[in-house]
Amino acid sequence: MNTFQPAFSSWLNAPAHQQWLAAEGLRLLSFAKASKLPDGFGNLDDQGRLPPDARAETMNTARMTHSFAMAHIQGLPGFAALVDHGVQALGGALRDAEHGGWFATARPHEDGDGKAAYLHAFVALAASSAVIARRPGAQALLDEAVRIIDRYFWSEEEGALRESFARDWSDEEAYRGANSNMHATEAFLALADATDDPRWLVRALRIVERVIHGHAAANDYLVVEHFDRHWQPLREYNHDNPADGFRPYGTTPGHGFEWARLLLHLEAARVQAGMLTPGWLVQDAQKLFEQNCRHGWDVDGAPGIVYTLDWDNRAVVRHRLHWVHAEAAAAASALLKRTGEASYEAWYRQFWEFCESYFIDRCNGSWRHELDPQNRPSADIWPGKPDLYHAWQAVLIPRLPLAPSMASALAQLSGTLAV
Repeated sequence: MNTFQPAFSSWLNAPAHQQWLAAEGLRLLSFAKASKLPDGFGNLDDQGRLPPDARAETMNTARMTHSFAMAHIQGLPGFAALVDHGVQALGGALRDAEHGGWFATARPHEDGDGKAAYLHAFVALAASSAVIARRPGAQALLDEAVRIIDRYFWSEEEGALRESFARDWSDEEAYRGANSNMHATEAFLALADATDDPRWLVRALRIVERVIHGHAAANDYLVVEHFDRHWQPLREYNHDNPADGFRPYGTTPGHGFEWARLLLHLEAARVQAGMLTPGWLVQDAQKLFEQNCRHGWDVDGAPGIVYTLDWDNRAVVRHRLHWVHAEAAAAASALLKRTGEASYEAWYRQFWEFCESYFIDRCNGSWRHELDPQNRPSADIWPGKPDLYHAWQAVLIPRLPLAPSMASALAQLSGTLAV
């Protein structure tokens, strides 16, 4: 594998752009601090306030812990205590002390007590970053996350994660999801660095082989999201609920960009580890990016990337979500680093210009999370501003190598491991 220095003037090499990314990261982090609750982290509203009914959620607690760990590793004061708070919450109110694993919220009696692969992938990611940051309790959290993934979620036969279970690990859901396996791929890259165990890179490749090199490639590199337990596509899944925040109907361009980036991280990680690395990883990444730009961007008379497409590649949910554009910019930067091709520079600039014009909220802070089809602020799918993770990673990834994973790369670049 080679990485290339572009023969043209790239924003990735421009000191002012690097400073802009760093400043935007500080602004995002400052806003997100207010999400702290006694038993984890909650969802902020548009003004960065916790609503009266805010509750700690495992997804946000894990994502915040991961994000704050990366801030601490860089040497930014004020984040160590937030990492420690997240680790304690994930080992406390959000964890099922009786059966193991993690609930969706700290109030499982009100919100349901099932166990979802998606959430456990984020717990593993948070624990990995906290271990790299050398925070107290992080190693125990990581050991428990690995134990649960190994025992319940990872299917060696399938080369992918099972989706969900009841609280006592009975009643396995007869469903397989690309989304949970995508975030497992992300988590496995981090676990490979935090544990120094190459089996996570083996597992990540097996997931990618199935979901992307198999199913997405057969669907013109638009990601098939929903499957039955035998990995047969469920094309009509959620047809009557097309704007679901986690399992929307059809294909999701934002996930195509996210997968494209993860394929490049996986390629770089395997090469760095001296492992046999298939050449199709970069080829599939390029095709994913190309097809999701073609069918997702500016397809309905307004700029921006639509949330979902049907099976004829027509826009279904035309809202623009901030995480989609954050992932698009991150994928463009990764492909630019990997290939040096000018087209990725053009897309990278275009995505950031769009984010600056429409998503970045200079008045109330953070990013608007959602726009309607006319690019006006909306709250139909994702109200408020609960998400630090996507935008924060989007301003980090252009400043980091493709491998190792983000927390480890930041530790290397800072010249020190946090103590």
